[in-house]
Amino acid sequence: MADAESGTLETMRANPAWDAESYADAVETLSEEGLDFRIWGGDWCSDCRNQLPDFGAALDAAEVPEENIHHYPVEKEEDGSKTGPLVEEYGIELIPTVVVEREGDEVARFVEEEPVSVAVYLADELRR
Repeated sequence: MADAESGTLETMRANPAWDAESYADAVETLSEEGLDFRIWGGDWCSDCRNQLPDFGAALDAAEVPEENIHHYPVEKEEDGSKTGPLVEEYGIELIPTVVVEREGDEVARFVEEEPVSVAVYLADELRR
């Protein structure tokens, strides 16, 4: 991981059954050089367990360098708020949240749930 705040999310372990050929457009878009992926999640979170393994597989298929993928494990407080690395700085309220940056500027953000997968949603946002 490329920064001191990041850790490891087991839920980002690539789903071996994920089919990159079915998502070739998304994989191609995510492979763009110079993108950084910041992923907030929790291994305890059912949404993260459901969505992040496929996203991990998409990043693997896109051959995104490990130093461009940052995991930020978060915990849920009794009031439902999230605590963890850079949560306040990035305004993280729901997980999974994935922020894509190019040269330090946010260019796309996935928050919790969309009608399509994390990889497809972010690829669509990056193509806009």
